[in-house]
Amino acid sequence: MELDIEAISDRFGWLDYLVFALMLMVSSAIGIFFGCFGKKQDSKEFLMAGKSVGTFPVSMSLIASFMSAITLLGTPSEVYQFGAIYWLIGFSYCLVMPAAAYLYLPVFQKLDVTSAYEYLELRFHRSVRVLGSGVFIVQMSLYMAIVVYAPALALSQVTGMNTYLLVSLICAVCIFYTTIGGMKAVLWTDALQVVVMYVAMVFVIIKGAADVGGWDYVWKKNMESGRIQWTDWDPNPTTRHSFWTLIFGGYFTWLTIYAVNQAQVQRYLSVRKPYMARRALWINLVGLSALMIICSYGGMVIYAKYWDCDPIKSGTISKGDQLFPLFVMDILGEFSGLPGFFVAGICSGALSTVSSGMNSLAAITLEDFIKGIFIPNMSDDTATKVVKILSLCYGLLTFGLVFVAEQLGNILSGQFMAF
Repeated sequence: MELDIEAISDRFGWLDYLVFALMLMVSSAIGIFFGCFGKKQDSKEFLMAGKSVGTFPVSMSLIASFMSAITLLGTPSEVYQFGAIYWLIGFSYCLVMPAAAYLYLPVFQKLDVTSAYEYLELRFHRSVRVLGSGVFIVQMSLYMAIVVYAPALALSQVTGMNTYLLVSLICAVCIFYTTIGGMKAVLWTDALQVVVMYVAMVFVIIKGAADVGGWDYVWKKNMESGRIQWTDWDPNPTTRHSFWTLIFGGYFTWLTIYAVNQAQVQRYLSVRKPYMARRALWINLVGLSALMIICSYGGMVIYAKYWDCDPIKSGTISKGDQLFPLFVMDILGEFSGLPGFFVAGICSGALSTVSSGMNSLAAITLEDFIKGIFIPNMSDDTATKVVKILSLCYGLLTFGLVFVAEQLGNILSGQFMAF
């Protein structure tokens, strides 16, 4: 079977653009609602949602923040190319979430901080706090650029949409609702975007499996190729995927995110009651595990369809990250509007991560540098204006760093390079 990439990309029509635009407009409307019609914003309201939100939006936001477009596009490609052993990383989540909930979270709740790095000053010295904050700013800025560039690049070739138009739309909408609506807008847009992501992924995989011959056929083809590998005990740290690299490597990678990352700590501390944050982490564990299973199986479905005409080797696509969008356009392109819903799901992942990053970067810049070093007695009205300007600036910085993200290779690898 030979794939015609031009014919496939031509299937993305006006109704698909309309569905995609609708998702962007709804996200913007949420920002307008909380910015113009919600509670009057001060710096605490903007950064911590006034500590008034419940479990649901926080748990959805936790899922959305770091398991977004990179997971949705990168994981199926990884499984397609290197086998289903990657699913083992899901077990590291089962170790990370209890540690975050019962070892780290109580510390931050007791201190009642805005910046997670305030702990470093209390425990060690102010210079350590500044160093930690500075490292986070660099890492998070690069990560956000990767998260924006990833879906734009992967979607551009198979939908015909211009890469930099997508980048511009994602950044513009994200800057708009994050700067206007603050943390509440971030949390509730994340909740909406998670629903879109899950629905899009589940629908695509069920339809894809049915088209290739059913679940049994998918399993059979992957077994024949040797892609169904439950574990690998090779202790060599250079092995791409093994029990040790996925479980223990995954544990320390995700612990830095869910235990001490500023974007996540802000969410933990935005709830009404302390127990709500722990409950949100457990819901997050279920959501992440389900998403990993869905995305991994998606890679198996793609292999069952393209096992005899590898789009990468044939040159149909230039990078593995474009596999999943190609697959979606191939099986859904005839149904006007559905590819647009998939694009909305992928871009929802980018929006949720970048909005979280912008808010958290603004928080630590204000608390650790401006108020912590230069203007300790800044009034709250001034702080509110400053933090909104900072949020805007980090959004613009993300757009600029997209041109750096172009040089980082495939998106799943780029994610860990940023970490």
